[in-house]
Amino acid sequence: MSTEIVADKLLLQQAYAKEKHWSDELYITQPLGGGRVDTYTWARFMDETRRVAAYLAAQNLPPKSHIGLISKNCAHFLMTELAIWMAGHVSVALYPTLNAETVSYILEHSEAKMLFVGKLDMWDEMKEGVPEEMPLVSFPLSPKNDYTTWNDIIAEYEPLEESPTREADDMALIMYTSGSTGRPKGVMHSFGGISEASHCLIDALSITRKDRMLSYLPLAHALERWLVGTCGLIAGFEVYFAESLDTFVTDIQRARPTLFISVPRLWLKFQAGILKKMPQKKLSRMLRIPILGGMVKKKILTALGLEHVRIAGSGSAPIAGELLSWYGTLGLEILEGYGMSENFCCSHISMPGRARIGYVGETYPGVDCKISDDGEILVKSVGNMLGYYKMPEESKESFDADGFLKTGDRGEIDAMGRLKITGRTKELFKTSKGKYIAPAPIENIINTHPLIELSCVSGSGYPKAYGIVMLSEELYKKIDDAEFRKSVDSQLSELLSTVNSKVEGFEQLQFFAISKKPWTIEDNLLTPTQKIKRAKIEDVFNPHLDAWYDSKKTVIWQ
Repeated sequence: MSTEIVADKLLLQQAYAKEKHWSDELYITQPLGGGRVDTYTWARFMDETRRVAAYLAAQNLPPKSHIGLISKNCAHFLMTELAIWMAGHVSVALYPTLNAETVSYILEHSEAKMLFVGKLDMWDEMKEGVPEEMPLVSFPLSPKNDYTTWNDIIAEYEPLEESPTREADDMALIMYTSGSTGRPKGVMHSFGGISEASHCLIDALSITRKDRMLSYLPLAHALERWLVGTCGLIAGFEVYFAESLDTFVTDIQRARPTLFISVPRLWLKFQAGILKKMPQKKLSRMLRIPILGGMVKKKILTALGLEHVRIAGSGSAPIAGELLSWYGTLGLEILEGYGMSENFCCSHISMPGRARIGYVGETYPGVDCKISDDGEILVKSVGNMLGYYKMPEESKESFDADGFLKTGDRGEIDAMGRLKITGRTKELFKTSKGKYIAPAPIENIINTHPLIELSCVSGSGYPKAYGIVMLSEELYKKIDDAEFRKSVDSQLSELLSTVNSKVEGFEQLQFFAISKKPWTIEDNLLTPTQKIKRAKIEDVFNPHLDAWYDSKKTVIWQ
């Protein structure tokens, strides 16, 4: 049992229980800019939600209509989704970094009837993808517009009096994938599935109303929707939203999170920031001194805003073992997890004290995992999707005969039931020597280097593999400096030797090529969750490959 209030675990019932029993308790803190914040008790949160639900009911839309929302993380995102559910409809969240073409595709494909527009940086470009006839509602933090506003609705409509519920097998949301392998697919989830998946995490990590969490990863993504959107509602812990990258330090120090989940790129940035102020040799020396070492650890974690964290996690992409070990020396155990949009992230987690570097942990209660004969990870989870919207064949092909989700990842399971990801089944490529290579484990090694932000290992049809690397973004300011380039050449040549010493002979790289500019979402080389679009990157660099291989250089400036 995840909470002491109600036996019914479904999300709407949980929200009504909080409204009744915790009305005056703080739920959300929302930055407004300039250091100002707004706070929401459960009573205020549910009052505004009920008013928006009343507005939606008054639109006389067909039952279970699909309603879009596009916004950076904010309190209004959570209230809107809950209002959509209360009004008997289905939510469709869009990433706040999509281009107009993808916005148009998702709104058309999902058959969305209206769209809530929130806190966005690129709305002028994105709105070109919105049908002219589509009704629009704007959040208080949205770009300037002439749409129906949230505040107008709150002022005009009385709160919905009844407390409608939804059946466990009713569809709650359609979650569009980030598109790393092609056009986004609409993953359909039920109320029962996302509720049960949330209780799994809450029970596994003993999450309670006393916890605090900073929300900054995209709420349109499965990981943050699960952690903040549904687990936060059910457990009732305090949610703090981040304002921007520029205010992130202030935001995290305001939140004093006890739960902090991030992605490998940010954990790397945190590490780089610390090592910039205190080189590794000096840090290692200080940590070896008993009393001083403890003081240094506390000072570093306080500077990061993580001194109160009891559960730290990493997800969305693989994280290097060396990085986990480095944080371990600071007394911060980062628990790696594994999950997908297709099972609402309810798959595997590294349990405190039972983590094994290189492994993503054990299954949650209610989750089964097995490895197919060809090495694919198969998962049967309480959070498994209903299927892909309007894609019946793809939906059927995503499950085996026993109802296990085909993840597309390759892996192996140790004696304690912990899972290791060894690559993607569709990412394997074959060299001209007939050897298959899984790029992800090699990329994990490369990405630990402080110069490198992201990498892409490829080489299909060539004798040896190669790596394209994107430098840390701030380094591109120095790219024309001869001394800087000389230093990079030296460090990457050394890294190439290190990588090749850690992999099998047939997996060794012939060279690194350095991208001449950062990869971006706008250039269609990264997904909205900052994962590489492998095929797109390969398309950009393939025309240069013959010349690069012929050059015999180990480091190439593209």
